[in-house]
Amino acid sequence: MPFGFHPLWLVVLLVIVLIIFGPGKLPELGGALGRGIREFRKTSNELSEEMRNAIDESRGPAADPGTTTSAASTTTAEPAQAARTEPEPKS
Repeated sequence: MPFGFHPLWLVVLLVIVLIIFGPGKLPELGGALGRGIREFRKTSNELSEEMRNAIDESRGPAADPGTTTSAASTTTAEPAQAARTEPEPKS
C-alpha cells in the first residue's frame, strides 16, 4: 500500500472521523479539504512557473553582462543626482 497504510487502518481512521465530526459535517470537511488541496496546488504551480521564468530569463539573450552593468551604474547614480537637486536646509 502507498505510504505504508493498511486498508484496515484507513477504515478505522474513517470511523473515528465519523464519530468525532458526525455525518452532517463530513461533506463540509471534505469540501474544505478539497479547496485547501486545490489552493496548495495552484500556489505550487504558480511558484514553479515563476522559478522557470526566472531561470529562462537568466539564460536568455537579454542577460547581456554589459547591459546589466550599465543598468546598475545608472540606478546608483540617480539617487546621488536627486540628492544634489534638493535645496539645502537653512539654519
